[in-house]
Amino acid sequence: MTTTKTTKKTDAPKEINMEATIFNTQGKKSGTLMLPESVFGVKWNDSLVHQVVTSMMDNARTPVAHTKTRGDVRGGGKKPWRQKGTGRARHGSIRSPIWRGGGVTHGPRNDKVYARAIPKKMRAKALFMVLSRKFKEGKVIFVDSFGVDTPKTAVAVKAIRTLATIDGMTKLNATKNAALIAFADPTSALVKSFQNIGSVEGKAVRELNPVSVLKYKFLILENPEAALAIIENRAQRTKPSLLTSNKKS
Repeated sequence: MTTTKTTKKTDAPKEINMEATIFNTQGKKSGTLMLPESVFGVKWNDSLVHQVVTSMMDNARTPVAHTKTRGDVRGGGKKPWRQKGTGRARHGSIRSPIWRGGGVTHGPRNDKVYARAIPKKMRAKALFMVLSRKFKEGKVIFVDSFGVDTPKTAVAVKAIRTLATIDGMTKLNATKNAALIAFADPTSALVKSFQNIGSVEGKAVRELNPVSVLKYKFLILENPEAALAIIENRAQRTKPSLLTSNKKS
């Protein structure tokens, strides 16, 4: 009796179109741009992104809550009563945690260190994964230039509202965490024009990190050619990949 093996057909991975559209501040198409797969075509890894994001959030913590232990509370140096013969429970200090006004057991302390080291390659890899997911979801907007020479909040607000008229970008009008704007060359005029808009945040491209990108619904890259040059330079320093083994068999 002969048996035949059936092979299960597997669907080939879908190729992602790495061509992006560049818009102007009037919301119209001004050109196209081919994106590097090493930055916007990276496969998602939950464990790596989670580790980097939680580590960065821990590093940003500034512990404030602080409780006193029995050794920190003033007083309590004298034994409240003798050890035996009173009929009461034995106690050595009125500053014991079981006494009112005593110390606190396992309470928060401001001397606790939450900082954790994050390798540079791991941090960069997590950023590329987040950028890739944002691009795949259609939440990355490429703008040629905002054309801001002098600080003017009204010009920045008008540009954001115009970009919100693009298909799929209506949530740019959100009142909270709408967009992170990354400037290739963050001039003083650009930064001051957007800093008074509560729903957006502006920062330099070189300062992008997974936490800031995930915090906002959209990512707006201004002057994309120069911005990609900065990001690609960061991508080159991540090779060889952390996710691939270089061991010789």
